[in-house]
Amino acid sequence: MATSLQTRRRAIPLHESPLARPASVPAVFRAAARLLAANGLHKGDFVPDAMDREMDVPHHLRPMSIVAALKCATTGDPHRTSLLADEAIATLALRLEVDGEGPLFGGIFDLEAHVDSWGDAESRTTESAVAVLERAAETAVSA
Repeated sequence: MATSLQTRRRAIPLHESPLARPASVPAVFRAAARLLAANGLHKGDFVPDAMDREMDVPHHLRPMSIVAALKCATTGDPHRTSLLADEAIATLALRLEVDGEGPLFGGIFDLEAHVDSWGDAESRTTESAVAVLERAAETAVSA
């Protein structure tokens, strides 16, 4: 008896494979770092041209914000969330300071906004965002 994955006629893209999805917060940080390194950091909305008015590139292949990368790492879509993505966003938000302060409130949208504010800083680069995610993965493992 074959499984549904074995009987499909098309190959499953890696970002859609349930086996490729991270299962822990450190793994989410590492996967998001790889996404940002490959696609680039986007400042502003989750991805450029989110309404597809000018681009026809799939959203998971576009530059993305840190929050979008964390969501994409867990769901394959930078706009869909999961409990694991929310946990990673909360963990990261508590580690980051924006203008010398941590997040003001503890709701998930406030935590997302805090991470986005950090990523949207004028001097922020893809490399610095990747480094922060990699460092978060390392310290989350040892914690």
